This record gives sequence, structure tokens and C-alpha cells, in this order.
Amino acid sequence: MLYIAKRTDRCVECNFCKSYVCQSDVCTGCGACYLACPNEAVVMVERGEVKRYVKIKVDGETHWVPEHITVKKALELIGYKFTRFPEEGKIFAPCEVGGCWSCAVEIDGELKPSCVTPIRDGMNIETEFSATPKRLVHGFSGHPVGGVGTPWWIKGHWYIEAACFACGCNFRCPQCQNWTTTYRGKGEPLTPKETAVVMTSLRRSIGVDRIAISGGECTLNRDWLVQYLKELRKLNPNARLHVDTNASILTPDYIDELVEAGMTDIGIDVKGIRLETFQRITGLSGDIARVYLKTEWNALKYVVDEYYGEIFIGVGIPYNKELISLDEIREIGEKIAEISDEIQVCALDYRAEFRSRIRRPTYEEMFEVWKTLRDCGLKTVICQTTYGYINPHGKLSR
Repeated sequence: MLYIAKRTDRCVECNFCKSYVCQSDVCTGCGACYLACPNEAVVMVERGEVKRYVKIKVDGETHWVPEHITVKKALELIGYKFTRFPEEGKIFAPCEVGGCWSCAVEIDGELKPSCVTPIRDGMNIETEFSATPKRLVHGFSGHPVGGVGTPWWIKGHWYIEAACFACGCNFRCPQCQNWTTTYRGKGEPLTPKETAVVMTSLRRSIGVDRIAISGGECTLNRDWLVQYLKELRKLNPNARLHVDTNASILTPDYIDELVEAGMTDIGIDVKGIRLETFQRITGLSGDIARVYLKTEWNALKYVVDEYYGEIFIGVGIPYNKELISLDEIREIGEKIAEISDEIQVCALDYRAEFRSRIRRPTYEEMFEVWKTLRDCGLKTVICQTTYGYINPHGKLSR
């Protein structure tokens, strides 16, 4: 079916959809604004009868498709398959807002994300191409705290990393803290080399030896990320290269490729151990939630088994009593301790962001989380709180 987006009376004219999401003056039914609206003020409704068809060429063959749809939808109607977990023979389209460019195809000789690019009469599309990958990246800045994969003992000393944020994410977390990155689809995409040059200049200007990339979800565009790390390593032979990720698509061969490309530090956020908790935190359901949950835990075990001591490994755990129980925190702690009791574990205090209305956990609640994880035998536990973070010695650091 074909759809269009309609605003409801919940719209507060924040204009996020116009400024950062929508790619066209005429609605193509891509659903990006529906996914991105923080007030849930957009609904998708059936478009009704198709009034006009346009002619396009795909991989050398001519097709007629409805006007005012996306390239992705046109390709689906023709018979091309899309997936939200990488599969051979299918086009990977995980973010659906035009941020990650994983679903990019070559249109009239130029790379474009198929999920949000409007179809046009006479368009020539190539799904197989050799063009340099691109994606949206923003937020280039010095970071004083770092992420899950930042060693705790260097936190809090002015800038400790040069960081950037890759747009697009495959999760739909209601409490997403970086939602303006997750749902950003507009902007000038960058190649890996262009991004590496900017980050190298930033690193030198603030005088640090660490470069980090987060998101959104930075791993979605595999070719882009691998090439980016390689470019960074050429320009920064002695720097630490830090990747923060939800690890939901990190297969062993992908992890190997990241390490070979230059990754020295990784932070993996696990969003629960029980499926129902993972679904509640990520906003996902069905088979894709099962696949992502299994993959992130497998990724954690693999990176520890294969690379502990070679790269720095940190793990992030969410906490808010409305999302996850202390009993499950204990289960997560015990599972991590079975994998390794040495790796850094960071408990994150989840709070109301994007569409969520949950209350931020108190310092006392987070200290209880810290004690629970320590009781599991984990030796390096830190805990995010309203007043700073609790370090592995149980002391508050700011």
C-alpha cells in the first residue's frame, strides 16, 4: 500500500520535520517524519488511487512506477528486497530516515539514500556501484566525558576525546538522548576521508590523543565506517580510535574488520537481557528485536574472547525502574561477569527524552545499581548519576 503523512492536532510547530527530516515538497510516504516527530503528531494514512505513473530505469531495465513515492518503495514494487539486518542479496535499510545512507543507490550517477529520495520521471538507478560511501555526520566537538568505551580514569579532565556523531539508528528508543542525531536526514553527506580530515584537525586543535564516533548508530554503514577508521589511522598513527555502538549488527567478521582498520576502543550498549525489556527500551518488536538482542550479546562475548587486552572494552547498561528491574540488572551483571569480570561496566541513568516521560533515577537508585553490579563480581563498575559518576571505588567523580 502507498501512504502519505498527515499532521494531527498534537503538532506544536517545532519544525524538526521540516528542518532536519523531510526531503521533498510533496509527500512521498517515506515515514521519516512519522518516526522523527517527538510529539507523535504525525500519522500515516492510505493515499488512495494512484493517479499517474512515471518511467524509470533500474539496473538497465525500464519500469513504470507510481509518482510521489520513494526510490526504496519503487524498488520494492519492482521486486527488490530490503532488510533491517544485513543479508546477502538484500538492500540494508536500517534507519529509514536518510541518515545512515546504508540503503544508498546510484541515481543518475550520484549516490542517494533510497529510503527518502523521491522518485522522478526518467530517473536512472543502479543498485550495484563502486562509488565512495557517504553518510550524514555532525556534532564535531571536544568531549569532556567520553562514552561507554572511554576508560573511566581519564574522564573529567577537560577535553579527553575529539568526537563526532553519525546520523541514523536502527533502534526506536522512546528515551533516545541523541534523537536529533538519530532522526536527522537532511544535510550534506561526507565521505570517510572528508570526515577523517575534520576529526584529525579537531583532535590536534584540542590537544587530545583520542578520536571517538557515536550516534545514532555509527556501525550501520559498514563500508563507510571501515574506510573512515582506515583514513583516521593514516592521519593519526598513534591516536586511540573509539567506537560506541549498540552492537546489534556486529557480527564476528565485522568486528574483525573494525579492529584491522584501526579500532582500539569499543563501547557496547546492551539494552537488556530479557526480550520484553529489550523491546520496551528499544521500541522494537518481533523477529528483528530477537535478532538484534542476540547479536549484541554475541558481539560482546566475541570481542572479549578474541580481543581482550588488545583493545579497550566497555559495556553500557541502562537503568530506570520503569524500563528494567534490579533483578534483571543482576542477571546482566552475572552474564557479563561470566564473559569477563575485568571489563569496564557503565550503568547509564535513563531519563525522559524524545517521546518518553519517565523520571530520571535518583542518585540513591543508581548507587544501588552500582552495588548490585559489584556484587556480581564485576571489578570495574562506574555509574552515571545526576551529580556526576560513581567510580569503581564507590566515590563520586564529576
